[in-house]
Amino acid sequence: MSSQSGVILTKPFLEVCKHILPVLEKLGSAMAIVKTDIGGNITRLETKYASDPTKYEQLHSLVKVEVSAKTAKSSSSCTNGLLWLTRAMDFLVALFHNLVQQPEWQMSQACNDAYSKTLKKWHGWLASSSFSVAIKLAPDRKKFMEIISGSGNINADIEKFCSTFSPFLEENHKFLASVGMDDLKAS
Repeated sequence: MSSQSGVILTKPFLEVCKHILPVLEKLGSAMAIVKTDIGGNITRLETKYASDPTKYEQLHSLVKVEVSAKTAKSSSSCTNGLLWLTRAMDFLVALFHNLVQQPEWQMSQACNDAYSKTLKKWHGWLASSSFSVAIKLAPDRKKFMEIISGSGNINADIEKFCSTFSPFLEENHKFLASVGMDDLKAS
């Protein structure tokens, strides 16, 4: 996902994010809006990448171009897409972490804790209210874990994903903060 110089590459980063979408489907209607939002941000970034794969090989180059052009704060910018994609992935990593680290928690508790640690401060009243309602639709934790398990050790797989992917998300936040774009709130 990163080049030998440690730079995050666009295509592999987006591929990892796309692999999460089927997991969100397993959360049922509870995460339909989140899945649509993540999918839309992935598509926006992929479209820009496809317009010039050499120019946009590095994920952060998408943002640098917009910052230079003063279009980064637009709600339809790749910068905005990367910011919200990163935040959504933060939420999912926190949720997965809770599912492994807090086996006694119900699904709603794992979701609410992850939400309060990641997305809540960026959401207004309407988004927060919608999320609260969506959590009530989440499947039972045991059922969800059975659905996503497959044949391997699901806890080990989740831990590996969280520990491997988290540094890329942290790098995105550091970069976005360095260009003054990590503190945008939902409109």
